[in-house]
Amino acid sequence: MKSLLHGIGTLLKSIQIALVGLGSLGVLLISFLDAAMIPLPGGPDAAVMALSHLNHSRMPLYVAGAIVGSTFGCLVPYYFGRSTGVAALRRFDPAKIARISSLLDRYDLWSVVVGALLPPPFPFKLFLITAGVFSMNVWRFLVAIAIGRTIRYSLEGWMAVRYGMQATEIFKQHYPKIGLGLAITIVSIIIVRKFILKDSELSV
Repeated sequence: MKSLLHGIGTLLKSIQIALVGLGSLGVLLISFLDAAMIPLPGGPDAAVMALSHLNHSRMPLYVAGAIVGSTFGCLVPYYFGRSTGVAALRRFDPAKIARISSLLDRYDLWSVVVGALLPPPFPFKLFLITAGVFSMNVWRFLVAIAIGRTIRYSLEGWMAVRYGMQATEIFKQHYPKIGLGLAITIVSIIIVRKFILKDSELSV
């Protein structure tokens, strides 16, 4: 079993290296596979930062490839949930499912944006499957993923250009705080906006 797992790990690493060599197209494919629940070692984060560091002028292309690949890759777990229904959720913790369902019901698009920003251990893949199970509008789903991924990968590209080889380590150390901070900011804006709209409706 150990030799099998080692072989699979070596294969995935070789695929990652080969795809990184394709530049922005490779980043797109890595991001698609990662979002489609076939993660490669390092994933799109490492690919975006490594390539952006090596070629500053092409950083926007690497970021764009990651955004497009991840956005459409997220359709795989979404449609898995949509086609399978509640059966897709049987192996997950019912309490987590209930919380995610409540977030999707209350905040719709913005809950997915926040989910795309939050660092582990937030169960983002479960979030994607649940969005499909409860038939969230697919266009709103795609827009939400694109917004969240644009923020994440743009930040990574900027960090790679700004901090060079240290970017990956800085990202690992500080992104949980940054991601949580961005999520709190978005939630705060939504809450304030709801209060403003509610007050305006009462005053009419």
